Amino acid sequence: MYVLAKLTGYRVNQEGTELKVFIPNINLQESIETKKMRNAGIWLDDGRHISAEQRKKAYATIADISRHTGYLPEEAKEWLKYLHIARTGCDYFSLSTCTMDTAREFINTLMEFAIEHGVILEDLGVNRTDDVSKYLYYCIKHRVCAVCGKPLSDIHHCEGSRVGMGNNRNRVDNKGRLLISLCREHHTICHNDELKFFEKNHVYGIVYNDEIGVEVS
Repeated sequence: MYVLAKLTGYRVNQEGTELKVFIPNINLQESIETKKMRNAGIWLDDGRHISAEQRKKAYATIADISRHTGYLPEEAKEWLKYLHIARTGCDYFSLSTCTMDTAREFINTLMEFAIEHGVILEDLGVNRTDDVSKYLYYCIKHRVCAVCGKPLSDIHHCEGSRVGMGNNRNRVDNKGRLLISLCREHHTICHNDELKFFEKNHVYGIVYNDEIGVEVS
């Protein structure tokens, strides 16, 4: 269930942040009680409008998908919007006036579609994404190289202590490994000097997630 809610209050303690939200025009009492709902996902929208850079990335990727599928660019843009709406439950939006958060998630949908369906991008995928971690996740999920986009990639185990990207990106899984999806050529180059490779290509290892469904050796 996707609903629009308003944040009406918050309180911070040592364990985290408590949020008070209001959902207008909907009575959820029966659903909460009968289905015993106790968990919910939450989206925090800061209200900033889509940036020129985000718009450029979105339209460039739509153009690539248009060429791949044979749809006209405007046709491709519309059905990709509805694909995104179906996946996320968000409302219809415009690439002229939507928020930065909506734009970021729409670009994620575009990137996953392109990766999953083998769309040839005119630029590197890491330059097209607005969310590098999600892009790296999609590359592992669909087994393509995070650098060149080639399919049938290897899943490379990174040394967590050497990632050095900050922002909690060098957390490791229960086997102490970070993962990145690379073709054999880039896998070999990465092994020579991981840190230099990551800095040059603007990629890094991410925490392995069992939901990805990738077997690793």
